[in-house]
Amino acid sequence: MVGRIHRSVQQALDGTPEVARAAGDLHHLNIGPGEALTAEWVAAGLELPDLPAMRQYRVNRIVAQLNELGYDGIVLFDPLNVRYATDSTNMQLWVMHNGARYAFVGADGHVCIWDYENCEFLSGHSHVVNEVRPAIGSTFFLGGNRWEEQARRWSDDMLDVIGEHCQPGAKIAIDQCHRIGYTMIEAAGYTIGEGGEVMELARRIKSSDEIKAMRCVAHACEASMAEMQEQLRPGMTEREVWAILHAGNIKRAGEWIETQILSSGPRTNPWMQEVSSRVIEKGDIVAYDTDLVGAYGMMVDISRTWVVDAKPNAHQQTLFDMAKDMIQGNAELLTPGRTFRELTFDAFLPDVDQYRHYSVLFHGVGQCDEYPTIYMPNGWDTWGHDGELEVGMVLTSESYIGSRHGGEGVKLEDQYLVTENGPELMSHYPLSLVG
Repeated sequence: MVGRIHRSVQQALDGTPEVARAAGDLHHLNIGPGEALTAEWVAAGLELPDLPAMRQYRVNRIVAQLNELGYDGIVLFDPLNVRYATDSTNMQLWVMHNGARYAFVGADGHVCIWDYENCEFLSGHSHVVNEVRPAIGSTFFLGGNRWEEQARRWSDDMLDVIGEHCQPGAKIAIDQCHRIGYTMIEAAGYTIGEGGEVMELARRIKSSDEIKAMRCVAHACEASMAEMQEQLRPGMTEREVWAILHAGNIKRAGEWIETQILSSGPRTNPWMQEVSSRVIEKGDIVAYDTDLVGAYGMMVDISRTWVVDAKPNAHQQTLFDMAKDMIQGNAELLTPGRTFRELTFDAFLPDVDQYRHYSVLFHGVGQCDEYPTIYMPNGWDTWGHDGELEVGMVLTSESYIGSRHGGEGVKLEDQYLVTENGPELMSHYPLSLVG
């Protein structure tokens, strides 16, 4: 077995002033969005989240879900789940495909993170992280033809932690893992379960601090959207317009944008065409989906459609009115206790033989698109799964309307919090075809 590396977060630091500052005062999550931006949010009447409270809430949610489903611990590879459990980040997109950062949360509340080489200090700000170890990557990229050897080192190290916090033969959840990781943990006598279920169910109910964070990110996202709309002109390419949203997100402490869904003119029908070099013309529709991961790692997922430098024509206005009526009318269904089946079959949906639609009616949102996903009625037998809306869930109401006979299409989406008194709109950018 590999050498034991039982180190607290502070013990993981190498003791130099540079590392101490990087783990403390200079840590980007400690610095946060910055005084100018937070002052802007406070001036807008928004409350800032209590981040230590939010971190503890999330660990408590994971522990509660582990106990409810009968698990003794969970191994996390998905960087969004690692972020949820630790509130620490490192190359979020890179580690999505390189397996060089992962964590374990025990049903006893112990949180251990394995970080990329020489990056142990990146969790120095987070009081919920109890232990830091150096990551052992077992992909072929990281291990070459020694990948199996590295995988066995990974397994030995993981089993060391599991053995300290779980009984022999315990049930362990894993959200993602390379094949050899499963086999070695199972060979050690543990039962493996579906970690994605644990984490999606844990993440589904947002704390008051998560909601505060989301409101701040919505404000930042909408400021970036306003810059897009103000600068949008005929003659710009779709990519030039899309870059404005990216720039606005980054300067407002955002992290990344999940997709590149912006299209114009004839490219708006059918939907889901990613941004291109097409030159936007006067009178075109421009439609997009933010899919934006902003400050605090929270997502704002809303869609708008605009007509460029002209009054909407009759066809454009008709599609827009249908899409607007759909998201606003369907949002009224977002009440506690309503079942997913009811959402599916009670939602308004224009004639599917006449109009193309989006892939879902509603979906959860938090750090990204999250559980639940509410599919179209014709997808119920294949994809439908029942459940129930609860206070504290956040969902988006979706619409896309594009005629099957041709012409442009309209995409709209808004984000709602489920409260005891019904749905509360969290996105406030005007629903209008014109600026």
